[in-house]
Amino acid sequence: MKTSYALLLSASLMVLSGCTAADRLASVGKAPEMAPIENPTATEGYRPVSMPMPAPKIVTREKNSLWGSDRQAFFKDQRAADVGDVLTVMIDIQDKAELDNETERRRNSNESAGLDAFLGYEQALDKVLPEAINNASLADAQATSNHTGEGSIDREEKIDLKLAAMITQVLPNGNMVIQGRQEVRVNFEKRILELAGVIRPQDITIGNTISYDKIAEARISYGGKGQITDVQQPRYGQQVFDVLFPF
Repeated sequence: MKTSYALLLSASLMVLSGCTAADRLASVGKAPEMAPIENPTATEGYRPVSMPMPAPKIVTREKNSLWGSDRQAFFKDQRAADVGDVLTVMIDIQDKAELDNETERRRNSNESAGLDAFLGYEQALDKVLPEAINNASLADAQATSNHTGEGSIDREEKIDLKLAAMITQVLPNGNMVIQGRQEVRVNFEKRILELAGVIRPQDITIGNTISYDKIAEARISYGGKGQITDVQQPRYGQQVFDVLFPF
């Protein structure tokens, strides 16, 4: 059963690779074709997007007045303020840390004990202890301990990015929870940027942006996924070996 499954899998891979090779050979000397313009909702695999939305608001307007109950100012404030609103996060990280530590510890100890005279009973020690006992040198202990440690850290990080994030929750004190995710794929390599945290409404600028250092409990992740990233990572066997090997 296992042999048949392996043969079937191998045959499938050969057919797929053959089709891919045939398609590439048929495109030799030709420019890549442009995809046709079509309705995105009609494409295969399309799924509607579901995002957090604010609760419906009842808008009231007085007679002969331009003011509405949904306004926060006479001129409408364009800054994000409710669930579902979007703002831009400015990420400009330029961190540098350099640490150099050195420790040294030494300890010496020496203990000795003897029993030259004890009411004459010291002469009877040879009956309970080995022969040739020396009463003046019954115990002698010495200990020496040395420890030296050195450590250094030299790290420098620089990230300059912009990311659109969405308000997903408004806390009771008025602070807002934001989350954002961005994916960019070039050929077979995908760059992934994720962000989450808590912000204050007053920290949002008039341009509807906020700096990353104004985000509390910030979680910023910048990484990649694809063929190049796979090559840069150690193989699974090597990672397991590094964990289990004690030396």
